[in-house]
Amino acid sequence: MVSESAATLSDVDLGNAMALMAESDSVELKLTVDEADRWSTITSLELDPLDAQMRQVFFFDTPDLALDKAGVVVRARRVQGKGDDSIVKLRPVVPSDMPADLRTSSDFVVEVDAVPGGYVCSGSLKAKHPAGTVQPSATGERPLRKAFSKAQRAFYRAHAPEGIDLDSLVTLGPINVMKIKYAPEGFSRRLAVELWVYPDGSRILELSTRCAVNEPFQVAAEAKAFLAERGVILGSGQTTKTRAALSYFSKQLAEANS
Repeated sequence: MVSESAATLSDVDLGNAMALMAESDSVELKLTVDEADRWSTITSLELDPLDAQMRQVFFFDTPDLALDKAGVVVRARRVQGKGDDSIVKLRPVVPSDMPADLRTSSDFVVEVDAVPGGYVCSGSLKAKHPAGTVQPSATGERPLRKAFSKAQRAFYRAHAPEGIDLDSLVTLGPINVMKIKYAPEGFSRRLAVELWVYPDGSRILELSTRCAVNEPFQVAAEAKAFLAERGVILGSGQTTKTRAALSYFSKQLAEANS
């Protein structure tokens, strides 16, 4: 979530952020909780682990993260009780630069992710798949492209660095995720809580909520007041889940091949 973003951004950055939000489809306010405060946060928010939906997240990139460096994110998920899904994301983007056919597609979303002191605007092309679609591609049993739609494959080819074929990417993951969406008492919006669990046992806890493009600072203030009342301590350093995951698995891959 955004708590003090407006206060810590420069006037120029704040103006740029507001301009991007005005052209986007939605805004997601996020914050990560420091490891030392993770359990107290779970307790103060009265979260029941039995309400969590399990997800398994896979990222795909080159061993040296060439896609990440080019601003391209390729991800697929298995979701408990639902089908699989996949996404090809570009970031940062300028909404007005996106082709008209993409902006009118129900599968394409332009969203601003805002964290305390920062923001990024991304364009994501999503696809839903039957359960059992992602796992064979993630484990190499069949080509990776089979986990992505025809439109996603074309979108990838248009934006990925030259010479990096979708099927040549390596699997970075999986990460097991517990996600709870609920409407806590004292907060007027639905809150999403995600606990990302890495193979070595390390964890990232993220709180987030979505809002319309014309109300992020109002919602941020409401969220800050709600969390303060619950005794939730804002993280001293904000961690982007995607970047943290890519760095973790890239390092693991390098060590395994050394």
